[in-house]
Amino acid sequence: MIRQASNAKQRDRLRAIELAIAGQPTLAIMQMLGRSRGFVQRWCYVYRDHGLGAVAAKSPPGRPPKLPVEQHQAFKQRVLAGPGVPGVDGEGGDGGCALRGRDFIRILKEKFGVSYKLSGVYVLLDRLNLSVLVPRPQHRKSDPQAQAQWTERAPFLSVKSNDNTPKNKLQSGSKTKQGSASKAR
Repeated sequence: MIRQASNAKQRDRLRAIELAIAGQPTLAIMQMLGRSRGFVQRWCYVYRDHGLGAVAAKSPPGRPPKLPVEQHQAFKQRVLAGPGVPGVDGEGGDGGCALRGRDFIRILKEKFGVSYKLSGVYVLLDRLNLSVLVPRPQHRKSDPQAQAQWTERAPFLSVKSNDNTPKNKLQSGSKTKQGSASKAR
């Protein structure tokens, strides 16, 4: 069981029990595992009082996700399909150039029958390893030629400023003249 345990804490619990059964003192077990006295004693007592089944790791408490785990992959595929995909979101797509939080809420409600708030949608996207911060996509109606022509004709918006500061011999930028009384102090 120790070799099969993927959780490090679970392995240490089982090792502590195995070493205690072998007759090792608590201090020796603490040093071997790098754990506290309380950890070693707690899990040895749990084993003694309730058996090996009580030592097994339990699933963390908490509310189950609204979108069932079986549907996570389908939702991820829909998100990766992108916005405005004909045949995916109805007849002609949603017509946008990017999916926003409210779009995810709508997709989850219409396609999967679950209602999420905006913060919950972002937690779900993070759980599915999807990034919500990406560069703005290029709109399908953008014209690269028109953009290049506008860039060539555009006036310069910055003008070189006049150099109002007189050139002086000092490199430090100080306005005090060399040999002045204030520098001698």
